[in-house]
This record gives sequence, structure tokens and C-alpha cells, in this order.
Amino acid sequence: MSVRILSFLGFFKSRLSRQIALWVFASILVIEGIILVPSYFRRENELLNQLEQVSRVTVESLEVLLKEDIYDRTVLEEQVKNITKDSQVVLGLSIYQANHQLIYTLGEPPEINIDERNNNRIVRKKSANGQRYDIAWTERHLGGDYTLIVRHDASTVQPELYAFIGRIAALVIIISAFVTSVTMLFLGATVIAPILRLRDDLIAAGVALSKDREKPDFYSLSVKRDDELGEVMVAFNQMFQRVYKEIAQRKQAEEILRAEQEKSERLLLNILPEMIADRLKQGQINIADGFGEVTVLFADIVGFTEISSRTSPEELVKLLNKIFSAFDRLSEKYGLEKIKTIGDNYMVAGGLPLPSTNHAESIAEMAMEMQEEIMKFRDECGAPLNIRIGINSGPVVAGVIGTKKFIYDLWGDAVNTASRMESQGLPGKIQVSNSTYELLRDKYVLEKRGKINVKGKGVMTTYLLICRKL
Repeated sequence: MSVRILSFLGFFKSRLSRQIALWVFASILVIEGIILVPSYFRRENELLNQLEQVSRVTVESLEVLLKEDIYDRTVLEEQVKNITKDSQVVLGLSIYQANHQLIYTLGEPPEINIDERNNNRIVRKKSANGQRYDIAWTERHLGGDYTLIVRHDASTVQPELYAFIGRIAALVIIISAFVTSVTMLFLGATVIAPILRLRDDLIAAGVALSKDREKPDFYSLSVKRDDELGEVMVAFNQMFQRVYKEIAQRKQAEEILRAEQEKSERLLLNILPEMIADRLKQGQINIADGFGEVTVLFADIVGFTEISSRTSPEELVKLLNKIFSAFDRLSEKYGLEKIKTIGDNYMVAGGLPLPSTNHAESIAEMAMEMQEEIMKFRDECGAPLNIRIGINSGPVVAGVIGTKKFIYDLWGDAVNTASRMESQGLPGKIQVSNSTYELLRDKYVLEKRGKINVKGKGVMTTYLLICRKL
């Protein structure tokens, strides 16, 4: 029993339940109030009629007396006093002749005056405070030549009315509470509880959709109702299924798009430095930066033409890919920027796109490890592989050229000189220019090659990088 009571009281926790209960309770009170108003006046008339019936014996005796046409006023007064002395409700009276002349008054004077009388009906009048009740009978009603106005004590009517209103009000409240409770029990089980559960389903659906969780076990899925609320539940489940499916499809599309974007990002970063790629994505078109001092390395595989003449294209590309992949790992190791490859020629630079102070040392370390890598490949494949490397330091301009198959490239005399250091170098050696020699001589062992005639540059003194000083 207590569980049912608690369940019933639980309905009132929701605002909708309280609003419905208040509306039902107030509606019943208003209806009962409308019914109560005529009941009040009807009961008041009943009580006044009862009062009138109590005084009826006295009034009938006075009626008989007035029909006798007593001319002796003293006798009349005595008889009127005798008739009214035992009445508990008659407080006073007034007797008028047919010519409206007052001939006798006893006790409290009534409020009805002779001008208010009505020959066609008995006049009744209640005092403003409800304590007195006057009745006027004309000569037509009495059957003589007199008008009789009697004042009654109506003080018992008002308490009776209040008691009657109190009983009715208590009954109305009890009925209202009962009807409201029954209504709430019915609505609670059939409407309010399902609505609250549907609300919980909506909250669970929102959490599942926002936090990408599995589909919850909705209450509305387990309920079969052949009414409007059932249609709402069906519509909710259809909506959730559609939204859930569309979100899943959208996430799948986003994953595919993200994967493609990552792939494009990786491809872009394979072509351009990350800083340059970011500038391109921000909408910059013409990208060109000047660098005061960088170090540029060119490397060429010696004898590659001869190897290509006796090797299948697939094997040749496979070998070249292995070599250049090893060089790429070295460039990442030393924080250098691979610029491009042309055939069997490899170009890398240090000191850009982020300027650095140890660009010459990083290039030197990579150059020496490139020689070691070539030795490993030569031992593995048995081919007469060798490498020629040229290095130069100086100012360059770096930027992006082209709109299709664009590349990050370098321009300037320092680039041309580095290319000449490689092309006019010695197989298996690392030839550096004088500018690079000045940057490395304190930490590395360099052997002076001497003066050579460099195409487009004339006679230049060059050096061969041997190793790092101990």
C-alpha cells in the first residue's frame, strides 16, 4: 500500500502533473462554486420560509383580530400584545388602515413602510445585516381594511447559512480531492509516466548522439500503444534511427575525408617543407624567401649510366629508390631539407626554411654518412657503385614555383657553385668550396685539392672533406 502511495505521490514531482492536478482541482471547485450560488439562495429562502411558518400562527391570530373591526384602540393593543407575547420570532409589528394611517406599532418598527406595500403580493424584505426579516400583508391578503407589517428575528438564519456553506464547501473539497486523485492515478499511469519515460529516452538519445555511444534500450521501444502518445513514441524512434544512421554515415565520410586529407598532407609534406605547405594552405601564392647563408649539397651516383644499361628498369628503379630512401632518412636525422632528385642526382640543403647556425656541419655529417651508405649498397648488390659529392655555402633565394607539380626550389650563385663542386668533383670524394671550408675547418679534417677551373666561375680553390677532427 505504501508503495502505491509513494508511486502516486511521485507523479506530482513533475511540473506537468502539478499543473494537471491544479487545473482539475480548480475546475471542479469552480463548477461546484457555480452550483453553490443558487443553492445558497435556495437554502436562504427555505430558512426564511421556515421562519415565516413559525410566525404563521401569530399572524393568523392577528389576521382574525383585524377582521373584527375593533374600534377601541386600547382593546386592540391589549389583544395584539396577548397574541404576540409568546412568539419567539416576532420582534415587532405595524398596523395601518386602508388610508395608510398608522394605528398601532409594537416592538421594533419594521423597515418596510406603507409606501412599499403591494396589493398584488406579499412584500418580504431582509435587513442589510441579515438579522431581521419583515413581511407585509395588505388588506387584500388579510380580507379586511388593515395592512399588517411584521418584523421577524432572523438572527438564526445567517449561522445556519454559514453552517450549510461550510458543509457544502467541505463536501466540494472532498469531492474535488477524490476526483483529482482518481484523475491523477489514471493520467499518471496512462500519460504522465510514459511522458516522463519518453523524456528520459530523449535525454539518453541526446547523450548517445553527442558522445558517440551505442544505441540505448529505449523504454518507448517496448511499449505498444494505439493512441497519439504511441504515435509520438514511434515517431521518436524513427527519428532517432534516422539521425543515428545519418550521423554514423557522416562520421564514416568524415573518417574517409580525414584519411584523404592526411594522405594529401603527407604527399604535400613530401614535396614541400611544413612551413611552406602551411603558407600555401593559408592562401599565399608567390612564396619566395631570401637566406643569407645556407649550405647546399649535390650528390651524383658514379657509374649509374653503365649500371642502367645492364639492369632491368624495375631493378634499376628499385635500387635507386633504396639509395635515395636511405639519403632521405639521413636528411631527417640531421634536420636538413631535401630539395629534389634529378635522375641519379640528389640535392639537399641546410639552414632553410628555418635558419640555423650549424647548417654546414649537418651537411658535412650527412655527406660522410652518404658515402658509408653507398659502400653498404655496393657490398650488398655487388655493383660498382660510387658517389661524388659537392658542397657550397652562401646566400640563396628559396621559394615555390609552378601551379602544377610545384616544387620548393633554390636559386642563386651558391646553388650553381655547389652543382659545379659535384660535377667537377672526384668519385668517392666530398669536394667543398672555400666558403664551406671556412665554416668547417675548425672541426673537420679537410685536404686541399688545389685550384681547378670551374665552368662559369673560373679558377677556384677547393677542398676535400675527409673526416671530423678527434
